This record gives sequence, C-alpha cells and structure tokens, in this order.
Amino acid sequence: MKVSKFGGSSLADGRQLQRVFDIIQADNARKVVVVSAPGKRFKDDTKVTDLLLAYAEGTIADTDTTEIVQTIKARYHAIGDYFDLPAYELADIDEQIDHLAKKHYRSFDYLYAAFAAHGEFLNAQLVAKVFTHLGLPARFVDPKEIGLRVDDHARSATFNPKSYDTIAKLDLTTSERLIVPGFFGYTENGDMATFSRGGSDITGAIMARGLSADLYENFTDVSAIYAVNPNIIDQPAAIKQMTYDEMRELSYAGFAVFHDEAIIPAIQGGIRINIKNTNDPDAPGTFIVPPTEVQQTAPVTGIANSNRFAALYLHRYLLNKEVGFTLRILEILKRHNISYEHMPSGIDDLTIIFDKTLLSQAQIDHMLADIAAEIKPDTLKWLPSYGIIMIVGEGMRNRIGALTEIVAPLKDQGISLQMVNQGASEISIMLGIQPDLADQAVKAIYHNIFTA
Repeated sequence: MKVSKFGGSSLADGRQLQRVFDIIQADNARKVVVVSAPGKRFKDDTKVTDLLLAYAEGTIADTDTTEIVQTIKARYHAIGDYFDLPAYELADIDEQIDHLAKKHYRSFDYLYAAFAAHGEFLNAQLVAKVFTHLGLPARFVDPKEIGLRVDDHARSATFNPKSYDTIAKLDLTTSERLIVPGFFGYTENGDMATFSRGGSDITGAIMARGLSADLYENFTDVSAIYAVNPNIIDQPAAIKQMTYDEMRELSYAGFAVFHDEAIIPAIQGGIRINIKNTNDPDAPGTFIVPPTEVQQTAPVTGIANSNRFAALYLHRYLLNKEVGFTLRILEILKRHNISYEHMPSGIDDLTIIFDKTLLSQAQIDHMLADIAAEIKPDTLKWLPSYGIIMIVGEGMRNRIGALTEIVAPLKDQGISLQMVNQGASEISIMLGIQPDLADQAVKAIYHNIFTA
C-alpha cells in the first residue's frame, strides 16, 4: 500500500488535477492521497493559502472581504468547472468559505490557523468529489475522524504520536481512495492547528507511518532531488538515492523539495520515501531510504545553502575557563523564548547562529541588552545576515581529505569563511559565509566535487 502526497503546484488547476487523477487511477496500491491547497498556476499567481490568510486579516480588521472571498471561491470553482462538477457540490464549498468568518475562535492565532487549514480542508473535499465524479470512488477523510491530534501551538503545531493508534484503524479494505487534507490536525479542544508552512509533507509522512505503508510517494514539480539548487548550477546531478539523515540535513539547510520535519515519522516507521514529479510520473525520482539500503558511490550527496540565518558573535578572554559560562547565555535565551541553531566556540570566542525567521526585533534587542549587562563580553556583535552552506554525504564518514576538497576551491577564488563546523555524525560539514558570496562558493565546491 502506498500513501501519495501531492503539493500545491500539482493541484493548482483542473489540468493538474487531471494528471493527479491519472496517477492515482493507474496504481491500485495508491490507496491514501494527501493533498495540499491549490498552489500557483503561474509565476505571479497567489496560492490559495495566502488568499485565505488575507481573508483572515480582513476578518480580524472587520473590513470588507467580499472581493477576496470571491477570489477564493473562484479558484475552487475553476477546478470543479474543469470537470463539469455539479453546481451543488461547489455550493457546499462556498458555504464553508463564508462560514469561516462567522465562527468563534479562541484567539487570533487559532483564527489564522483555521483559515489557513481550510486551503487543504476544502481541496481534499473537492478532490474526493472530482474523483468520484470521474468514476473512481473516493472519500474525504477529515483528520478529526482519524484522531490526528496536535498540541496547542496554533500555527506551528507538533504531532501527538498517540494518534498513530487511531490512524492505524482506518479501513483500507474498500475500493475507495481516501483523500486526506494535509497541513493540520486538531487540538484536544477540537481546534484546527497547522504545522509550519509546507506541513502537508508532515501529514503525508504521519499517514504513511500510521498505516505502515510500503512506500510514501511525495509528488512535486521536479523529477528528482538535485545535488545543488538548479538556480545556482545549470542541470546539476540528480540524486538517485539518499538516506533519511542526508535529506534532513539538506532540507534544514535550504532544500525546499521536502519539509525537514517530515522525515521523522518516516525514520521512526522505516518508511521508504519516493520524491516524484506529477508532470513526469514515469521518472524514477529520488528515493529516501535507511542507510543500509544505500550503495554510496560518491563522498558528497548534496550541497545546500540558505541566507535565513543571523549570528551573534561574542569575544571574551578565557571564557573557556569559566564554569557555567554557556549556561548563563542559554538561560538568557530561554528567558526570551529564543531557540538557537548552532553554537561553535573557541577558547575566547563564541558564535551563536539563529534562524532569523523565528525572531522578532524586540527579542533580539532584549537578548543583546541582557547579554551585554550580565555577561559583559569584551566584544559583542549582531550579524543580521549570515549565510550557511551545508555539504552532506554519508560517503564523508572517515574520509581523509573531505574538508580539503570542500575548502580548497574557496581558497582558489579568494573566498574566506566565517565558520567551519563538522557534525558529530560525520556526514555533514557546515560553512558560515557572507551571504553575498554563498552562490559563488556553492558553485566552486560543486564543480570541484562533481565535475572535477
């Protein structure tokens, strides 16, 4: 049995949904279909989730939302009309869109979460209606029906693993395809709460593990995961196979094909993942598998980079001799509800790297003020933009000269590094670099490793 998840670009319009239908109809093993909200139909289009968030903002501000509501309805109607879906089927979706603004919510965060979740919630209903209309029996499955529970973080929810017991009871013996909306679950209070953006991948992985699927297929708009961003390198090498840990490291550092948190349920359940292209379903794609299934032929699997980071640099003589020094800094971060990503250090220096998308300016200001007052460093700098390059590969384990192969081409191009850190797992090397030099550095490393 396969769980097949389709992203927003795969469901953007009727033409794309026809391709999804053909893919599901072609393989009876594809029993469970997890869907995203309709994505962009063209470059300057707006995703339905973003339209719903604009609707939420208008509702909170008590402004006229007539135009945005009509735009949202039109997106679903266009898909239904493509398949000549009866008008009453679409009227049901219209009513739910209207009802969103009339409900009571525990907080504005839960309002935003409910509006955003309805992109997937309504699309799953629509997909089930279309499939059935086309002669392939399908049933919409509300996550509430299968007890998909999450915690109380309305817009960055964490899955409750106790839900696996109820998901496992889902009846797969019928001929129906089961259509499940991605991206959200329900709190104990019955409120919708969403995962972080891209969280439909998480739902797909949860369903695959809960149902002990033979394979989790993740359909997107690329025919494979590539060794480097195709926007940086023209026609980069495709990755045929990679391990769970490699995918997690690369997703975290910038690979946008797959949500890094979605790997965890697959790891826990030993579920193989296949990244495939909706527009080229016969292409083999990329398999993400346990380390024992990979025949490693190259030292490096992929190179990722991201500029979403910021860094705090602190210098103080003999800080390595002061017992509890790091603890005092961590206590300040905890006080301001700040998490950090990495903390490389020397005998007199410490760098703390943050995901700046998770920080407010107020948090940054208060943190810096408290560190200055309580730690009294000789030097304290805030670097608002910090580039990270991650070089990942199971083949780097115990490989002599791996770091030299990565750093040497940067020296040849006169690119200096702000930080070098190798993970304890030995499958990744992280480089800190000026953001404006990141693409140039990635090109140099890629060509030295993959084309030299």
